[in-house]
Amino acid sequence: MKSKLTKTAAVLAGALAAEAGATDQQQTPSQTRYEHGSLATFTGPEDLFSGDVHVEIAFPDNETANYSGAYVTFSPSARSAWHVHPAGQHMVVTEGTAITATRDGEVLRFTEGEAVWCPPDVDHWHGATPEAAMTHFVVTASKGDENVTWKEKVDDKAYNAAVAASQPESAEFEALSSFYQQIVPVAAFAAKGDLASLKVAVNSALDNGVTISELKETLIHIYPYTGFPRALNGLGVLMNTVNERKAEGKKDAEGEAPSTIPADESSQAVGEQVQTELVGRKVAGALFDFAPGVNTYLQSHLFGDVFARGVLSRQDREIVTVSALATLEGAESQLGSHIMMSTNTGITEAQLSETAELLNLRVGRSTGQKVAEALQAFKEK
Repeated sequence: MKSKLTKTAAVLAGALAAEAGATDQQQTPSQTRYEHGSLATFTGPEDLFSGDVHVEIAFPDNETANYSGAYVTFSPSARSAWHVHPAGQHMVVTEGTAITATRDGEVLRFTEGEAVWCPPDVDHWHGATPEAAMTHFVVTASKGDENVTWKEKVDDKAYNAAVAASQPESAEFEALSSFYQQIVPVAAFAAKGDLASLKVAVNSALDNGVTISELKETLIHIYPYTGFPRALNGLGVLMNTVNERKAEGKKDAEGEAPSTIPADESSQAVGEQVQTELVGRKVAGALFDFAPGVNTYLQSHLFGDVFARGVLSRQDREIVTVSALATLEGAESQLGSHIMMSTNTGITEAQLSETAELLNLRVGRSTGQKVAEALQAFKEK
């Protein structure tokens, strides 16, 4: 008699097969296109997964290919139950960092762009780290009508042991202060819009003495670079987390209040001075000649109003900016500029190098790599 887990898996597989067969597919003489979102998407069942898991089928198996593909996204600390694949499975991380462990104690940690092959009948589980969400693309082969056999869920003891065993040796930082180690992931996750991971980062920051005011300013500061939606969503996570912690009896330090530009000074005059000091020279050029209004807004609002709020120093704000810009596609030029501005505030190359490493470990390889490449380009100038 099949176990409850096996029955659940069979029902799930049957539903996926039925939906795949009913999907309208646009045919060419030799190819089939599966429109994005046309196949099944679902939340990982509670008896097969721990934590929040989202599954999006990319393609089903067919009469000539006995394998299917799916994107699976795990929230922080989420993982699958123990299971085996009768014909094996490839896992490719597309975002974040994954952990997989086998019944015999082997633990692997792999990140964006890296793949793991799980051979047939190897008893294992896989999921996200406690710090950040993870998405991997899985290609799962079938043997007969079976592509997975589910077993019991992974308990916290087994999960925590795997996390501890997979910690990278380079997790110690010497140049980057404890404060920066906390606000770097906060800025990056908020800029990415990864709210589940941001909540973990906010809790960690508060546990390590970062004030509520400092976190507010971190999230306010990113909005000129990433837009109001990211900043507002991030502030919402901070507000809800603070309220939850209060309900639990935790007492977090409020911190100092922000300041404003004195009434007898103009935002643009203050901002122009700050911009000049950060860049090391008066800012001008073809782009600002073509659209002078944008530099007016940069000076009066970003370098004026926002930088003048205090709470965070110029060094703090540049670390936040670098961390946020590293998550954005197509912002390499701006990232390079702020690497230079960071050094003008007194941030060292060692601190920036460790920022890249921290982003690599906590947020994702591609994010950390952008900072590392921008720092290398700056050093070569």
